[in-house]
Amino acid sequence: MHTATQAPNVTVVRLSGHLNAANAEQVRQQLTSAVAARTTPVVLVDMEQTESLDSAGLMALVSALKLAQNINIQFGLCAVSPAIRIIFELTQLDRVFKMFESPAAVEAVA
Repeated sequence: MHTATQAPNVTVVRLSGHLNAANAEQVRQQLTSAVAARTTPVVLVDMEQTESLDSAGLMALVSALKLAQNINIQFGLCAVSPAIRIIFELTQLDRVFKMFESPAAVEAVA
């Protein structure tokens, strides 16, 4: 479902499949661990392989973002498909999350 890799300044968590009520708690725990580890100043969620997102999945992302903000870790999303991006736009969370085209785009600014 998801993997985490590290570049020198960025931890990338790659999600795949459906991010929904069935697995949102597991994803929240992994994202929380990646942020709380503080091994890099940036945690990036690569959503290229994410097929769908529901409210529980959205809350998992918001929870990780709040933690990151509290401990001064940058948190962003990348490779968000147009179908999933519309969810962020409708909830106006596109104004809250930093979104990048690809992991390479964030590594350039990190």
